[in-house]
Amino acid sequence: MRVVVFTSRKGGSGKSTLCAHLSVYADAPNAPALLIDTDPQGSLALWHELRQAETPVSVKCEARDLPDTIEAARKDGIGWCFVDTPPHNTADIAAAMRVADLAVIPFRPAVFDIAAMAATLEMARAIGKPVLPVINSAPPRRGVQAAHVVTEAREALFAMSATPWAGQITTRAAFAHALASGQAVGEFEPGSAAASEVSELWQETRRALGIRGSKK
Repeated sequence: MRVVVFTSRKGGSGKSTLCAHLSVYADAPNAPALLIDTDPQGSLALWHELRQAETPVSVKCEARDLPDTIEAARKDGIGWCFVDTPPHNTADIAAAMRVADLAVIPFRPAVFDIAAMAATLEMARAIGKPVLPVINSAPPRRGVQAAHVVTEAREALFAMSATPWAGQITTRAAFAHALASGQAVGEFEPGSAAASEVSELWQETRRALGIRGSKK
């Protein structure tokens, strides 16, 4: 079983959104994905209530209960656990990182988000966890070129000795519309640019965990 934590010291970075969309890629008939919502805001739990499909499975728990929740999931044959975390709460973020195989850190290409990224990276390094920084809510590309603010954000991450994902999640209405219908964007608009970006991020997540081959 793989445990992926979505975390950031800043609110509004896109943790819940990416967690929901990626969980559908990980879901499998004989090894369902599990969403664990430790954020009091409960965005993932709300999405799951709107969802007609029974999987991914969703539970809410306190960050301090994560070890027991994850151990129970392992015994139940869960294939992937995706953990959403609250912003600002250092203790809860650290507790989630400790049980993770990988910390996905979404951030917008903006100065406050990049500053929060530095603090999140420092925490992950102190705990000894691998990270996957993901540029989220990015402006559209200009042809094949990323927007200037995206390029600057990448350079800022390189200066922190961190390597962000080479792709980006672009600001697109399809992401919000999909969540409002209880779906992932790959279900809501299969074949769309938004679905393609999430599919590429899923493959990068697998590579970051050392998983070879492709799925979906």
